[in-house]
Amino acid sequence: MTLRIAYCSPVNPAPSGISDYSEELLPYLAQYAEITLFIEDGLWPANPQLIKHLPIKPMRQLERLARRGVFDAIVYHIGNSPAHAGIWRVAQRLPGVIVLHDFVLHHFMLWYAANVQRDVQKYVAMMRTRYGAEGEHIAQLMIRSRFSEAAFAFPCNEEVLAVARAVIGHSHYLLKRVTALRPDLPCGYVPMGVPLPSLIDRNEARLHLGLPLDRPLLASFGHINAWKRIEPTLRAVAELRREGLDVHCVLVGSVSPNYDLKGVIQRLGLREVVTVTGYVSRAQFEDYVAATDVCLNLRYPTAGETSASLLRLLGAGKPTLVSAVDAFCELPSDVVAHVDVDASETDLIVAYCRRLLTDPGLATALGKRARQYVATEHTLDGAAQAMIQFLAQVYGWPSPQRIRPAPLWDPTWVVEPPPAQSISRPAQSASSPSLLVQAMAQVIADIGLTEDDTIVLRSVATRIAELEGDSVRNRARR
Repeated sequence: MTLRIAYCSPVNPAPSGISDYSEELLPYLAQYAEITLFIEDGLWPANPQLIKHLPIKPMRQLERLARRGVFDAIVYHIGNSPAHAGIWRVAQRLPGVIVLHDFVLHHFMLWYAANVQRDVQKYVAMMRTRYGAEGEHIAQLMIRSRFSEAAFAFPCNEEVLAVARAVIGHSHYLLKRVTALRPDLPCGYVPMGVPLPSLIDRNEARLHLGLPLDRPLLASFGHINAWKRIEPTLRAVAELRREGLDVHCVLVGSVSPNYDLKGVIQRLGLREVVTVTGYVSRAQFEDYVAATDVCLNLRYPTAGETSASLLRLLGAGKPTLVSAVDAFCELPSDVVAHVDVDASETDLIVAYCRRLLTDPGLATALGKRARQYVATEHTLDGAAQAMIQFLAQVYGWPSPQRIRPAPLWDPTWVVEPPPAQSISRPAQSASSPSLLVQAMAQVIADIGLTEDDTIVLRSVATRIAELEGDSVRNRARR
């Protein structure tokens, strides 16, 4: 029989890393089944390959079609981003297999209560019910714009797990935590697949970017905020320079408006040696990766995610430092350099960078092992096979066979998202501003859990402003 799958995911132009993930996986998954892509109501894909090869429907139609028996499986992609609002709204009524991209969904659930349910007290009540007095205390802080790392200790994923028929995860770390909460829930590991990038010559990339050919270069990639361990990284740059290495650092990505990056750079005396690019095109991003001697992909705390951007760095053959936490600990020690997030963090960054910058042979060998690791363990074909086999197990199908001999299309990058911009707080009314508006503007700007969510979040900020206007008008009617 030909299997029919309802596949529910953000796609570009919804600027989420999961949009890119799905657009790369779908042509491979479609070798095994007929796939209908369900997307947020009002969205239309920017990728012409999706439009050409797949039936595309709005999320609001899924429930009606599913109850008519049109599909053999439903797959929902859930992550800690407003881009998943429509998917979550339907998943609560219609069980399916959930691909859980983030173990921690706290920020999404707060956003959902405020902007979809239009009642932030539902979030407060959920925190109280799930986590007791401590949870309620954190919720009260969050809605008063006092966002902190403590939020990551309260995953707020229980409702998602309660309605899931099964869960797919991209790390054993995430699946172990899911199993601890729901031992009865079927769970399956599916490696995250990424295309293996073409290798770009380092010097050619530097010429394109106007960078000196002989300067040691470190770089961090993605949305810049406190969780990306930028300050420890820059302290390490300062120490390496004191040791006599002419190290420069490039921060590639948009900057959180709530992170005082300029202040950190000035305080460390690094204004002349740190470049902040802001948003760059895909081609520029790839050139910066190729131009870099050592990449840093540090983050703590995490939401339990698996980083596609990290896999792209490794696939490009770059020696890379990662934080020794959560899912990142599963990466082999001969593929990445693990950095503890304790008091030794800066010292370890210094030691690893010093060694890699002064021993090109070691750096090259680490980069080659990294590329080989991605080429064998994180292929798109392997990811599609693992996903379809797990779905067969959950739904009781015979072992699926290919219905197409090759991927539907070559998932090279065909979409260039518009530039991500920083989110500013919405204008406040003359009357006393609601705590909800203040808190949500702060929290949304600070999420920073995926690299490309800022455009979606800017629209969220607009929605908050609309809510504030509604509140003013309601008070006027009274």
